[in-house]
Amino acid sequence: MSQPNRRQTKLEPWQDPNEEPYVRIEGVTKKFGDFTAVDDISLNIYRGELFALLGGSGCGKTTLLRMLAGFEQPTEGRIYIDSVDMSEIPPYERPVNMMFQSYALFPHMTVEQNVGFGLRQDRVPGPELRHRVDEALELVKLGHLKRRKPHQLSGGQRQRVALARSLVKRPKLLLLDEPLAALDRKLREETQFELVNIQEQVGITFVMVTHDQEEAMTMSTRIAVMDAGWLVQLGTPAEIYEYPRSKFVAEFIGQVNLFEGLVVEDQADHVLIQSEATGSDLHISHAGSVPVGTRVWVAVRPEKMALSLEPPGVEQNVARGTVDEIAYLGNLSIYLVRLESGTIVRVTSPNLTRVTEMPITWEDNVYITWPNYAGVVITQ
Repeated sequence: MSQPNRRQTKLEPWQDPNEEPYVRIEGVTKKFGDFTAVDDISLNIYRGELFALLGGSGCGKTTLLRMLAGFEQPTEGRIYIDSVDMSEIPPYERPVNMMFQSYALFPHMTVEQNVGFGLRQDRVPGPELRHRVDEALELVKLGHLKRRKPHQLSGGQRQRVALARSLVKRPKLLLLDEPLAALDRKLREETQFELVNIQEQVGITFVMVTHDQEEAMTMSTRIAVMDAGWLVQLGTPAEIYEYPRSKFVAEFIGQVNLFEGLVVEDQADHVLIQSEATGSDLHISHAGSVPVGTRVWVAVRPEKMALSLEPPGVEQNVARGTVDEIAYLGNLSIYLVRLESGTIVRVTSPNLTRVTEMPITWEDNVYITWPNYAGVVITQ
C-alpha cells in the first residue's frame, strides 16, 4: 500500500544545520574609552534575510550596524560577510551599502543623478549606468519622476530614491538605519510592505536598525533584541512576541500584563503559580520545568484575555476588578481594569459588531479570564 503524501515542512535557513551563515558576528565587543557600547555579541544572519536589530536608544544597535559597514572597528571579535573576514577591509571596499536615516540626497541633483552617483564614482560605462538606474527606479516605482529634484518629492518618494541609490550598486548586504523614521504613521505602514516586497524581489540580505517594535515585527524574518550592549533575545517575530524570555523583552515588545507569583506545582505538562495580584492560581500549560518555590512572573498579552460581567465558573486564570478606563479605537477597544489587589490590567477586545452602546462600561465590576496556553512564565 502506498503511503499517503505528507506535507513537508521547509526548514528556515537558521533551522538548517547544513546552511552556512551569510554574515557571522563572532564575540564582537566595542568600547569607547571606559564605555562598552556592544558587549560580546555573537549571531548569524543568513542569505536573503530581512534581519532587524531592535532596541531603545543607547542599546548598541547602531554601533553594531556601523561595524558591519566598516565605519567602526570592533575592540574585540570578528565579522565575516560571505565567509570573508572584514577586519582589514575598509568601508569603500566592502560588499555593503548603507541607507541612512536622513537619506542624504544631493539637493542639486535630479532623482536619476542621485541614484546613479555611486555608479559614476565607480566609472560604470554610460549605457550600463543608465540601464541600472532605470531598473532601480522602476523597482521603487519612481521612473516617471526621475527628472525631479529631492525638494519636489514627498517624504515617501525621497525614501524610495535613497533605497534605489542603495540597491543600484547591487551590494551583497544592505544596511538600513531607521529607514522609515522620517515618515508619518500611515505612510510608514504602507512603506513597510513595499520595502518587504522589494527585498524579496532583489534577494539581497537586509539588516535593519529600528527602535519601532511594530516595524520590526511587520518586516523582519528575525529580530535581535538588544539592551545595554547585550543581545537579550533572538528569534522570529512570533517567537519574540509569544515567548519572551525576560521581563525586559515582554514589556518592550507590544503590551503585556505581568503577574508576580510563586510556583506551587510543577508537573510535566503544566505549572501552577499562586499570585496575590490576581487572587487566583495561574495555570500555564506549556511552561518548562520550574522548581516549586521559585518566584516568577507570568506574562499575558491583552488580546488573549476576555471580559465578562458574569462569574465565569472557573477558579484558575481569573481575576476580578473594576473598569477604570476605556479607549475606543474603532477596530478594537482597550479596557484598563483595576483588580481588587490594586493591579491595573490591560484587556483589548475586537469590536466585531457595530454598536452604539458597549455592554461593558466605566465602573462596571468585571471578570477577566484567559486560557491555560496564554501565559508565559518568566524567571528573569
